[in-house]
Amino acid sequence: MADPSTIYRLAVLCALCAASVWGAQCPVLECWFVQEKAGARGGGFPAAMTQEKSLMIVSRESEQPAPPHSDGVQPNRVYQVTDAGGSLCRSSLRSVEGAVEKPQCEINPFLPQPALVQWAAPLTSVALSPAHLQADWLSASLQGLDGRLVLSNVMRVPTGTNQATVVLSVFSRTPVLRSRLDAPVLLDCGFWAWPGWPLAGSGFAVEWRYQHRGEGRLLLAYDGKGDRLDESREERAGLDVEAVHRTGNASLSLERAEVRHAGTYICTVYLPYILAQVAMELEIIEPPTLTLSPSPVWAVSGQSVSVQCEASGFYPLALELDWEYQSVGGSSSLPLPGGDAARLSGHRQGGAGTFSQSSRLELGAADLGALGPGGQLLCVARHQGGVQRANVTVHIAGASGPSIEDSMAMVAVALVLYGLVKLVYWSLGATDSTDTDGKDKSE
Repeated sequence: MADPSTIYRLAVLCALCAASVWGAQCPVLECWFVQEKAGARGGGFPAAMTQEKSLMIVSRESEQPAPPHSDGVQPNRVYQVTDAGGSLCRSSLRSVEGAVEKPQCEINPFLPQPALVQWAAPLTSVALSPAHLQADWLSASLQGLDGRLVLSNVMRVPTGTNQATVVLSVFSRTPVLRSRLDAPVLLDCGFWAWPGWPLAGSGFAVEWRYQHRGEGRLLLAYDGKGDRLDESREERAGLDVEAVHRTGNASLSLERAEVRHAGTYICTVYLPYILAQVAMELEIIEPPTLTLSPSPVWAVSGQSVSVQCEASGFYPLALELDWEYQSVGGSSSLPLPGGDAARLSGHRQGGAGTFSQSSRLELGAADLGALGPGGQLLCVARHQGGVQRANVTVHIAGASGPSIEDSMAMVAVALVLYGLVKLVYWSLGATDSTDTDGKDKSE
């Protein structure tokens, strides 16, 4: 019988080998093939589109595995994809069997053509034979699980075959990025180009654009062939040119996040005749700063008092302001009776783009009675940046009899006053006695 320790070692070794093979295995991607319907005429309206189920069987090598059986997928929509860069083999694109959530994938026909922007125009300035363009071209847009990846590929498919080769891949690991104000921001964007592409050595270009509410502007453009940055770039936007050439890292850095930076960022990479791009969202989230006035609050039982909570410097706009109270010795906060009647002001926007809003609370006799002889009044702000609380101490006179501490203080004051009275009386008595003795001696 074999030694149990040997069997255990073999089992562990097999498990590690299986894990390594599975980790290197590329997924089979379920996609939708979307294209304009043949013979459709727009006439000012969006063109009619068709979509078909499709599969991409991905491998890093040219030898492809046998296509799996899939109901509802036509044979001409099953593509054997060679991706030497491995961009389609990322873990976030591998769905779990039986899971409802799957990676999103869409395939569209692609038409190679010279770029029109000036920083990419030099890529096609030299007349070259377009023979290598004679093929079917596809673009694939993918989104990984949990929003951890967005990816765009351009693939070349020899006419009459389903053997696709990834020529250009652009990806980002920050599809949605959240930042506080004044913090440095790094928007991730990387690309890979197939070394076997006939024009792989002809250079590349990188472009970053910003869009928000229908308006857009160029942030930065780089001509990799001529090693030139566009002069119209934004001052606080940067690109590591050395990293672009060395590793394909085209990430955009912002020196300091401002409200005006919130929006959509598009990273586009140009190769001769082809391009791919990914979009990502930058969200600026700044929680409010709370200020209560007056602080502390002095009130008399039976009378009303007004307290204001000012929330300032927050972004975005959505904010909820509520009131709570905590009685003396209380360990938890409770909604303030009548707190819903607080008057809420409109939003005010400052020069930096952040917002301010205030809530004014009128505490009547019943509200003060609920607080007892005193307690904590809390202003609670619920915002996308988190929940903020600010408190103020409320002192209420006449709400109930004196406490033990008050009684001890009154006794101490009484003793002090009694001592002062005795001292004054003794001093006056001594003065009268001295005057009387002097008068007797003179007589």
